[in-house]
Amino acid sequence: MEDRTGVSSTTPSVDELLDSEFGSPAEPQNPQLFDDVAKYLLENREAEAQDAPQDDDDILDLAGGARDAIERHRSTLRRPDAPGVDSGSEASSNPPPAAVKPGHGESTAATSSGVLADLLYWRDIQRTGVVFGASLFLLLSLSVCSIISVCSYVALALLSVTISFRIYKGILQAVQKSEDGHPFKMYLDRDVAIPAELVHKYGDGALVRLNAGLKELRRLFLVEDLVDSLKFAVLMWILTYIGALFNGLTLLILGLIGVFSWPVIYEKHQAQIDHYYGLVSKQVKDVLGKIVATIPGMKPKAE
Repeated sequence: MEDRTGVSSTTPSVDELLDSEFGSPAEPQNPQLFDDVAKYLLENREAEAQDAPQDDDDILDLAGGARDAIERHRSTLRRPDAPGVDSGSEASSNPPPAAVKPGHGESTAATSSGVLADLLYWRDIQRTGVVFGASLFLLLSLSVCSIISVCSYVALALLSVTISFRIYKGILQAVQKSEDGHPFKMYLDRDVAIPAELVHKYGDGALVRLNAGLKELRRLFLVEDLVDSLKFAVLMWILTYIGALFNGLTLLILGLIGVFSWPVIYEKHQAQIDHYYGLVSKQVKDVLGKIVATIPGMKPKAE
């Protein structure tokens, strides 16, 4: 036991040897060299323990302590902030949390609003041209023919194209002896059902606007506010002249042209349009204020 005490007191510990060789455990320079020296030190310690007259349990405790010290030093090599250590394995073992996906209704609404903005601002000229041209052609056709005739002609035109293409592909497959299948299979397999969430969302919004419109009409026709009712009467009087010059389809055609042209014009000349709109709005408010002031017992509403 005395010899063992002398050996253990004069022999430095494994942690001291490792620190003297490599410095701080958090800053290993060469992992392979570290493993080799640690293995050599462990073998020397076990040889010294075997030469000393020690019990078996003491030898196992000494060797186990050396192994624990080496494992602690090796664990420092796996730290992601240590130089020369690749932290990709640790990052791959702990993948980042998946992003929370928005609901189906929110994603659908965002997608539809983005597509509508792209159409109105002519982001995709080809797609916007097709939509605008088809809509304008439909309205012009309705101004010439009845809606029944227009729907029938459009359906016949589409059927002529699809049937002709289906027969052409069938003949081509028979001649080439290929098995390509139905030419419109991709479109037949596509889901065209309208989501229930989308119907509920826009249906509820339309119902809210309809109820608000009914309340506003009741307020105007029952003269809850005389000034507002007079404004509504002037608007209807102006619409009588517009109706004498244009019919409903003509107004729809002009509205369609305005919808596809006004956003682009306003985007290019926003500053000038806002300036002149402010001037006109101010003049209109001044004129309305003078008209209301001439009516006995009437005062303009506070802004």
